[in-house]
Amino acid sequence: MVIAASYPLLEVFWTMLIFFGFVIWLWILFTVLADIFRRHDASAWVKVLWIAFVVVVPYLGVFTYVIVENRGMAERSLKQQQAAQAQADEYIQAAAGRSDPAQQIANAKQLLDSGTITQSEFDGLKRAALAS
Repeated sequence: MVIAASYPLLEVFWTMLIFFGFVIWLWILFTVLADIFRRHDASAWVKVLWIAFVVVVPYLGVFTYVIVENRGMAERSLKQQQAAQAQADEYIQAAAGRSDPAQQIANAKQLLDSGTITQSEFDGLKRAALAS
């Protein structure tokens, strides 16, 4: 590169471009490998062949996999995201509790009657239950 040798700033930009291109390719590589291992519709032999193809001919293997399995990759990714969202929603519901306001007030009244909480604490719990 004769032009880049006379302009050091262009060398820096060229190096950055190559570096970020390599990082993007690594990201795609790891995504492809994760998808290969995530697949349930392929046998172990098919997975081994894809991995061998990606290892032997890295760029061609990765880009071929992305082209051939594009729809399947998107579906598996969407399914994994939906499962993670459902798991998070389930955890939030379990942590927040599913009781209705009347049940919360009844529980607070039992605590008040047993002397565990004071009248002002009961009033605060009652307001919180009615606000939700």
